[in-house]
Amino acid sequence: MEKEEILRRARDYIQAEKDERFSKEVEELIKKEDYKELEDRFYQTLEFGTGGLRGIMGGGTNRMNTLEINLATQGLANYVLKAFPDKAKDGTLSAVVAYDSRLNSDVFAEATALIFAANGIKAYLFSGLRPTPELSFAIKTLGAQTGVVVTASHNPRMYNGYKAYWDNGAQVIEPHDVGIIEEVNKVSDIKTMTKDEAIKSGKLIIIDKEIDEKFWEMCKAQLFRPALIKEKAKDVRIVYTPLHGTGAMHVEKVLGDLGLNVITVPEQREPDGNFPTVEKPNPEEKPALKLAVELAVKEKADGLMATDPDADRFGTAFPDKNGNFVLLSGNQMGALLMDYVLLSRKEFGKMPENPAVIRSIVTSPFGDYICKKYGVKMLECLTGFKWIAAIEDEFEKDGSYNYVFGLEESYGYKVEKEVMDKDGVSAAAMCAEMILYWRSQGKSLLEHLDDLYKEFGYFEDRAISQNFPGLSGGQTMKNMMASMRSNPPATLGGQKVVKIRDCMSDPNLPKSNVLQFYLESGTIVSARPSGTEPKIKFYINSMIPAGDGSDAWLSDAHKQAEALCDGISADIQKIIDAAK
Repeated sequence: MEKEEILRRARDYIQAEKDERFSKEVEELIKKEDYKELEDRFYQTLEFGTGGLRGIMGGGTNRMNTLEINLATQGLANYVLKAFPDKAKDGTLSAVVAYDSRLNSDVFAEATALIFAANGIKAYLFSGLRPTPELSFAIKTLGAQTGVVVTASHNPRMYNGYKAYWDNGAQVIEPHDVGIIEEVNKVSDIKTMTKDEAIKSGKLIIIDKEIDEKFWEMCKAQLFRPALIKEKAKDVRIVYTPLHGTGAMHVEKVLGDLGLNVITVPEQREPDGNFPTVEKPNPEEKPALKLAVELAVKEKADGLMATDPDADRFGTAFPDKNGNFVLLSGNQMGALLMDYVLLSRKEFGKMPENPAVIRSIVTSPFGDYICKKYGVKMLECLTGFKWIAAIEDEFEKDGSYNYVFGLEESYGYKVEKEVMDKDGVSAAAMCAEMILYWRSQGKSLLEHLDDLYKEFGYFEDRAISQNFPGLSGGQTMKNMMASMRSNPPATLGGQKVVKIRDCMSDPNLPKSNVLQFYLESGTIVSARPSGTEPKIKFYINSMIPAGDGSDAWLSDAHKQAEALCDGISADIQKIIDAAK
C-alpha cells in the first residue's frame, strides 16, 4: 500500500474516532513514521466472519476500537429498522447487550446500547459481565429482535470482538450478515445519547437477576436424573476454573444448587481482562489448565471443568487409575455427552420422533456411530455454532427433525433448545450428572470412553494452526488454499487420498473456503482458514476400525492412530513450509 494512502486512511480515522485512547495511538505512529505498523492497522476494515467482528484492540480500521464498534452498531441498527418495519413504526423494537471480562468490553457494550437507544431501539444492557449463552437466552426470553455480546471468546488478551445475534437467539448468518455489512459501509452519521438520557427515555433498561435466575433454572431443567443427583451429588468434588472470565457466577451457582462440591481455582476466579495466569484463556490449551490440574490433584477431585472467558466453551479433565488427570478433547467430551443424552432420552421415553444431532464438518465422525446405535440422524454443517442453530431453526419451520444435541470439536456443546449457541454452563451441569450416572454403573468417564472405542472403533484427533498476520499473510493463505485445490496431495501420512470435498462447491453446504481429504483408512483431514483470526487450521480426524474389543486391541489402535497422526502432521507441515 502506498504511503500516501496509509496516511490518508490514518488521518480520516483520527478525525472520526471520538475515543482519544485509540486516536492518540495512531497519532503517535504517524509521528514515529512507523509505516509498517500503520499499514497493518489500515490495509483493511474488520468484517463479520464466523464469529462476528473480532480483532486486536487499538487504533485503526483493522483494529477493535470504539469507532469500529459504533460503526458496526449503527449499521446493525439501520438494518434492524429496515428488517422489522412494523415494530420500527410502533416503537417496539428491542436489543439485548452483554459483555465479558476483556479490557474495554464494558465500554464497548455501553456504547453499543446507547446507539441502539438513540435509534429508537430499546436496549436491555446487563448490569455486569455475563456469558455469551445467557445473551442468546435473554434475546429469546425478552422477545428482542437483535443482540450483541462484546467478547473475543478464547483469544489472547490483546483481542476483543463483537458478536451480532438475530431474533431467534442465534448469531447472524446470510442474508443478515451481508446486509449488516452493507449498512455499516453506508454509515455517515452515528446516533448516540448519554446514559442518563437513555434511562430517562425508557430506551435503556438495565437487567440482571431476573434473567440470571431463569437461565440457571433452564440449565438445571435439562437434567434427567434429579433423584440420583440429590442422593449422590455431595460425594463428588469438582475443581473448576473460569479462566478469569464470566463463568464463576453461573457454574458455581448451578453446580452448587445441584449439591456438588465445587472448588474454584482461586487465582483464576475473578474476572480480569489481562488474564494474568495464562497466555491464552482457552480451555483447549493444556497450559491454560495447569493451575486447575494442580489443584485437582491436590484435592483428589473427581473431575476438572473449565470455561473460556465468555463461558460458551467447556473443557474437562478426569483422573485415570493412577490419579493423573487426562485432558479430554472436544471430540471426546462431545461423544460422551452425546451418548449420555441419547441413552437417557431412550431410557426415560424422551426421545422425540425423527431425532437429530448436528455437528460441524471438522468434528470427528465418532458421534455418527453413536447416533446410528440409537437410531438418531446425524447432520453436518459448517464451522460455527450459528450454522448448527440455522439447521435447528429449519427443523422448527419444516418439522423434518427434532433437535436433541449439537457439538463442535472446539469444545462447543448445546444440550438445550432455549439457547441458540454453545453453552458451557449447561454442559457443565450435564457433565456433572453424567459423572454421577457412570459412577452408579461402576465406571469412570474414562472407562466408559474406552468402552465406546471398543464398540465403535478408535478415534484420535489433532489440530495444527499456523498464523499468517498482516496483508501478506492473508494472501499467503489464499495461495495455499488455491495450491491445494489445483494440486491436491495424493497421499497424507502414507495413506492414499481417495476423495476430496471442496466446500466452495458442495451443494449440501453454503459456500465456505474449506477442503477435506478423505483417506483410505476412513481418516479425514480438513484445511480451513479461520474466520476470526489470521491463521489457517488443519484438523486430523483419524479412525482405526473396531477390532475384538480387548484392552490389547485398544492399546494397539492408539499406537496406530498416533503414528498416523504423526505422519499426516509431517506432511501438513511441508505444505505450510512451502507456502511461507
